[in-house]
Amino acid sequence: MRNKIIFAVSVLGIVVGLIGAYLFGMERKAQPPVFTPVSSPYDTAIYSNGVIESEQQAGENINIFPEVSGRITRVLVHEGQQVSADTALLTIDDSVQKAATEQLRLQSEAALTLLNELKAQPRRETLAVARAQVEQAEASLKAARDQYDKRRASYDMDAKSISKDVVDTAQDAVNQAVTGLELARRQYELTRAGAWSYDIANQQRQYEASHQAYEAAKALLLKYSVKAQVDGVVLAVNASPGSYVSSQGAYDAYTQGVDPLVVMGTPQDYLAVRCYIDEILVSRLPDPQHIRAQMSIRGTDLKVPLEFVRVQPYVSPKIELSNQRQEKVDLRVLPVIFRFPKKNLSMVYPGQQVDVYIGKQ
Repeated sequence: MRNKIIFAVSVLGIVVGLIGAYLFGMERKAQPPVFTPVSSPYDTAIYSNGVIESEQQAGENINIFPEVSGRITRVLVHEGQQVSADTALLTIDDSVQKAATEQLRLQSEAALTLLNELKAQPRRETLAVARAQVEQAEASLKAARDQYDKRRASYDMDAKSISKDVVDTAQDAVNQAVTGLELARRQYELTRAGAWSYDIANQQRQYEASHQAYEAAKALLLKYSVKAQVDGVVLAVNASPGSYVSSQGAYDAYTQGVDPLVVMGTPQDYLAVRCYIDEILVSRLPDPQHIRAQMSIRGTDLKVPLEFVRVQPYVSPKIELSNQRQEKVDLRVLPVIFRFPKKNLSMVYPGQQVDVYIGKQ
């Protein structure tokens, strides 16, 4: 009985072994790749990494920094939104600047009012007072002369009727009245002449200075509303209401650096590709009139022909792709810019890395 069991187990093991050998020995077809590996479409070509960005006549994307510091009160746009020039993108708290601007406006208006007052002189009521003072001085002179004439006549008729001192006093009163009348007449002429030209010129400068200070404050107040300078599309907004920003940008807690407040691109009928050519391969770069290139979108089989735009004639360290500004890089590259139409490429965005082969026509 025991031998039969051993024999059955042995036969079963052989069968299992044969089945296992058959299964593990079967050839399985390799899975097809998700996308075709990148390859050069040209007989001879230069390979380059590239970054998609908005098409600009010069430079890269439009990085917007505020010209003032403060707390963001409102964000008025969203990423991907098409905006036109002078569209408000966001606002910064302007309460202090608004109060300072209003104060300067009032000071400017006060200076203008005083200037207009000087130009409007003489005031009719003031001139009437000066004229009345002349008339009063004339009346005082007449009264003084009358008193003197009477006393002089009495003294001439009888020297003992009145003392010589009284006559002399009356004479002094006449002289004082003459002087008073002359003073009143001069004061009247001065009043009628109006404000001195030097006073008007000085006040004119005071008004102009205060008005310019107001205009400068008003212009600064407008900068608390950050606006788009050109037509384009909002690529990134790096701040939110309540966050603090400065003229250096918005602080990024992840990178511990500062970013532009808003990143914009031009209208995306065309996108640009900035390729970085190894300095060792620069000598193999075809002449600009003979350059042709093809871009491969990573993760897809999509290949896009590129149109040559320009060479940025400055070789720099290759740190653009990693954005590590403190990284020691031995490799230096020459940027070459191409472009392609955005039409029918809905899943292509600025900032993507692509593979580019540059050949010769």
